[in-house]
Amino acid sequence: MVVKYHYSHLWTKCSVALGLFYNTGKPHSFFDENEEHLIGIIIYGDPIGRHSGGSISELLDRTEVYELTRLFIHDGYGNNIESWFISQSFNWLKKNKPNIKALISYADPKAGHAGVIYQATNWLYQGESIRPNDTYSFKLKEDDEWIHGRTLANTYKTNDIEKLKNKIGHTFWYRVEPLKHRYIYLLWNRRKLLKNLKHPVVSYPKVTDVDKLKPIKVEVENNLK
Repeated sequence: MVVKYHYSHLWTKCSVALGLFYNTGKPHSFFDENEEHLIGIIIYGDPIGRHSGGSISELLDRTEVYELTRLFIHDGYGNNIESWFISQSFNWLKKNKPNIKALISYADPKAGHAGVIYQATNWLYQGESIRPNDTYSFKLKEDDEWIHGRTLANTYKTNDIEKLKNKIGHTFWYRVEPLKHRYIYLLWNRRKLLKNLKHPVVSYPKVTDVDKLKPIKVEVENNLK
């Protein structure tokens, strides 16, 4: 469902996958119960980075934090179904994963997202400058897909443009990406954690149009495309 319908069309890190089922009210053809259809899914996984817990509060270990990595629900099941589903997932986590004290998630403005669903479910917003390394994407050929800066850095051990010119050795393209909006949700010890947040809580952002990102061509002398 995630790969087929989520806007990213990519699987992700998964520690907990919760499904949302619609009761059709019709008898199941095999089981002694009503037929249900899977209409949505929410995915929580270990967050990226060994300091992810400390990035919220020095009182948190990374093993006490999940990242909400994917959320998808088919249209046509009510205007507030996403908010309801997220709230129900909080209840499930409190009951079944009491070691998880806080959640973190990111809204990608490149996809037109400002985190409206997080705002509707009372997450805390911490701005868009906490992950500065998310600022570049690259193409090694003009008709290639864009590569995330972290992925390229794993290969060439740098994101520095001048160093990449020497390492790549031919013309490539890069673009400055908008920083992701960061949201957190405190499941336990809310009052205590609020007093010990590493980053301040700020006002919610609004949706902005950032779908036109201008690529920058980097030409390497004596080997131009």
